[in-house]
Amino acid sequence: MLEEVGQPYRTEVLDYASTMKAPAYLAINPMGKVPALRHGDTVVTETAAIYTYLADAFPQADLAPPPGSELRAPYYRWLFFTAGPVEYAVTNKALGFVAPPDRERMMGYGNVAQIMAVLETAVSRADYLVGNSFTAADLVVGSQLGFGMMFGTIEKRPAFEQYWQRVSSRPACLRAKELDDAKAAELKKAG
Repeated sequence: MLEEVGQPYRTEVLDYASTMKAPAYLAINPMGKVPALRHGDTVVTETAAIYTYLADAFPQADLAPPPGSELRAPYYRWLFFTAGPVEYAVTNKALGFVAPPDRERMMGYGNVAQIMAVLETAVSRADYLVGNSFTAADLVVGSQLGFGMMFGTIEKRPAFEQYWQRVSSRPACLRAKELDDAKAAELKKAG
């Protein structure tokens, strides 16, 4: 997302066992997890919130429908559907938790099959989720699908793979991957 907005930024790499749980970082994110964004005096945590914030803070990047647009509703839907029901469903599946069928209505997502069917339909309708343009919602959904398929927490379906291919082949995503790979090599070399 930082590459998509096209503004200068600085990345800080944290270690899960030490710096992510250290008082300095806990002052930024009391949950002791990443990502977190500091923009001036503003701190934002949670991926969907960060993407939403950046899309609004840098409207010239055209990553969100303008306020008042009828496309704003589906934009919000997909940002937060992924951050809520999809993440819960995928995490529960990875942990081996399955709600009994008579209790699925208690779950914010129903069941994993239902979540995956909804996502498959959504990413199959058009190249992008909101109107005819790539938005921060595509980045959130695409990243969740790409990450899940890479680690086996989301099954590879042709619609998911095609959608992730569209998202991951964007110039900003390719630049971000190059930067991440370079940083990982630097850290490995350092030791």
